[in-house]
Amino acid sequence: MAGGITDTGELYSPYVGLIYMFNLIVGTGALTMPKAFATAGWLVSLILIMFLGFMSYMTTTFVMETMAAANAQLRWKRMEKHKEDDDEDSSSGVSDSDVLLPDNYERSETRPILSVQRRGAPNVFEITERVEMGQMASMFFNKVGVNLFYFCIIIYLYGDLAIYAAAVPVSLMQVTCSVSGNHSYGDEDSSNYNDTAKCWGPIRRIDAYRIYLAAFTLLLGPFTFFNVQKTKYLQILTSLMRWIAFVVMIIFALIRIAKGQGEGHPPLAQLSGIRNLFGVCVYSFMCQHSLPSLIAPISKKKHVNKLVLLDYILILGFYSLLSFTAIYCFRNGTLMDMYTLNFASGQIVPYAFLRYFLGLFPVFTISTNFPIIAVTLRNNWKTLFHREGGTYPWVVDRIFFPVITLIPPIVVAFCTHDLESLVGITGAYAGNGIQYIIPAFLAYCSRKDTQLVFGSGTINKHLSPFRHTFWIGFVLLWGLFCFLFVTANIIFNETKL
Repeated sequence: MAGGITDTGELYSPYVGLIYMFNLIVGTGALTMPKAFATAGWLVSLILIMFLGFMSYMTTTFVMETMAAANAQLRWKRMEKHKEDDDEDSSSGVSDSDVLLPDNYERSETRPILSVQRRGAPNVFEITERVEMGQMASMFFNKVGVNLFYFCIIIYLYGDLAIYAAAVPVSLMQVTCSVSGNHSYGDEDSSNYNDTAKCWGPIRRIDAYRIYLAAFTLLLGPFTFFNVQKTKYLQILTSLMRWIAFVVMIIFALIRIAKGQGEGHPPLAQLSGIRNLFGVCVYSFMCQHSLPSLIAPISKKKHVNKLVLLDYILILGFYSLLSFTAIYCFRNGTLMDMYTLNFASGQIVPYAFLRYFLGLFPVFTISTNFPIIAVTLRNNWKTLFHREGGTYPWVVDRIFFPVITLIPPIVVAFCTHDLESLVGITGAYAGNGIQYIIPAFLAYCSRKDTQLVFGSGTINKHLSPFRHTFWIGFVLLWGLFCFLFVTANIIFNETKL
């Protein structure tokens, strides 16, 4: 869940951390990126994805800086408690702490904490504890800020679940309708097929979609009522499947282009597609809410900012390669919301096994993630309404919270399976808050708090390279502009219809 201090877990090297972060960021959002690129135009897409990658990197450094400040606060509180305990134990004389520290307690109270550290002691800003974003919000925000944080996280997780709940039935519908004789799966004009087209006899495609959605809900929905977690081996398996799928798609797209069979002629720029492209890119760079579990276990954090920058450059290169091979391989009108479904044709992928692997790949990977995200959302609901020392009645704890977690995303998925729009709206609104607004406010508030507690001359060793207040203001203004732009674009398109 988003809140709380948890065990760091087994340490790993910085390069293992780089791989974990790469795997976290490159997920389902990448599969919706090719169509968003084709819709917005290749030049606009390239400029926007580079800029949004830069903005995401900046706010990632804000979160890491806040993690270091939170660790320092926790150490300070422990030292204060230790001092109080020593005061109670010794009514007179020199305490053990006076031997360890160069000044006595009376003097240390008027000096910044760094001036009373033992020589050779670990830096107070070292990130050794995994402090989740919810706990950071509780430490540095007021009550209203904390509630807004949880509200934003909850909306984002709802969007995540709605995307997952739609992606699995869409993939199954496309694959099975083709097997039963409807050639929508793999047809060059498959993206233009109407939902009312026949799938199995009298069963329409939209009916097949909703049957699969009902089965998906019945099979995976009950996990929301229990506690589940993703095991290490399941994570390895899903990561392996993801990379096989991505590599296969890039290779076959490149082969088709090299043979002169590429049919894509993407426009230079198309402003009408920017709204969805923005949301898809924000969603595809999302990692800020999971950074504590990635950064804290890294054994050597001296160059962690450079490591994260390298990760972002690699991810930007990968997204560009995936999207550009897609938009030049396939005609704009034939690119599907879920890019894997474009590889169903035997003319593109001659091996039936690979065709069905790509078609069903989202089913396997998303099905393992859905219960984890559902439980995370349920726990955030509990945290939002939790009161100190209070407990929930059994019906509220075991029935009410799981039900309000599960029903809204399923209803959204029942009403629409437009994955590009779902990803775009989730990224443009809740993603905007998590990726821009919250990290900027966390950095601002933690800096003020650090100066009050440790003194104005104290320097956080994990201070963001974007340390000037200008950058915080810039991120906040950009977040506000994005919110207004996306909202105005939606209103304009609706009134035009």
